[in-house]
Amino acid sequence: MQDQGMSYNNWMKLIVDYLEYLEIEKGRSIKTIDNYRRYLARFISYSGAANPIDITEEVIRKYRIWLNREHLERKTQNYHLIALRGFLKYLVRRHVATIAPEAIELAKTAAHQLDIIDTDDVERLLHAPSRQSSKMKLAQNNVLSPLRDRAILELLFSTGLRVSELCALDREHVSLQKGEFSVRGKGSKIRVVFVSENARSAISRYLEKRGDISPALFVSMPRGKTNHAEPTRLTPRTIQRILQQNALRAGIAKKVTPHMLRHVFATDLLMNGADIRSVQALLGHANVATTQIYTHVTDKQLREVHQAFHGVRRKKE
Repeated sequence: MQDQGMSYNNWMKLIVDYLEYLEIEKGRSIKTIDNYRRYLARFISYSGAANPIDITEEVIRKYRIWLNREHLERKTQNYHLIALRGFLKYLVRRHVATIAPEAIELAKTAAHQLDIIDTDDVERLLHAPSRQSSKMKLAQNNVLSPLRDRAILELLFSTGLRVSELCALDREHVSLQKGEFSVRGKGSKIRVVFVSENARSAISRYLEKRGDISPALFVSMPRGKTNHAEPTRLTPRTIQRILQQNALRAGIAKKVTPHMLRHVFATDLLMNGADIRSVQALLGHANVATTQIYTHVTDKQLREVHQAFHGVRRKKE
């Protein structure tokens, strides 16, 4: 058991040790670690606690009030509390005397509302790049853009990839023959994703027209006949712009994002009978609770089915 008279410097060293533990043992991203560092520093600054033993339920209660009065969103308040709770769990494992992590309760948040598009909209979106190429006489470089856009849309819908994961893909990563490949997601966790026949076909047509040697799977093509610059890897912002342009071509009024296609991927699986643990693995969610937000959408669909077809022959009393 650690001495309760631990110095402030030793306590600060514990925080550094915890952040290194997150990086090395838990594989957390640098962005996450920086956020945790900021959240914990904010707690220390507010509480004035010199030792872990000084963290009491009253200190935490007042800290939660302070966070709320700083007009932070409930979700942001919870990020602060999750960081603190994780740190306390680490202290307990190190046999440092402090309050039990379970004493920290998260703020209640409103139910997460998913914004998705229906099946007809998805089909129109996936075919929007093809309609563009058929209506326009395109220069050589511009011929590639509709093929690339179709491949992007099909791959997002087929795999549920995060936009950062999509942008990081190299040609060598994607095995069209096997129809599956490994992707490194959040926290450097690796998972396998599967590529549909439509996506494989779209990617194949796109790559056949590529004449460059860039390793990136999806690239921006130089415009103009005299521009011989090497293509550059697409950024998340560019992917977002591509999706929105094609959504407008498809006549979709909603703002369509890469993450929306991830939502569509998940709800499509659940609606067709996939179990939630499998969907969790395909999405790369660390916690099944994150995946369960999609069940609210499918529950709504099931309710509509129930209302439409259950007991229709019974007389109303």
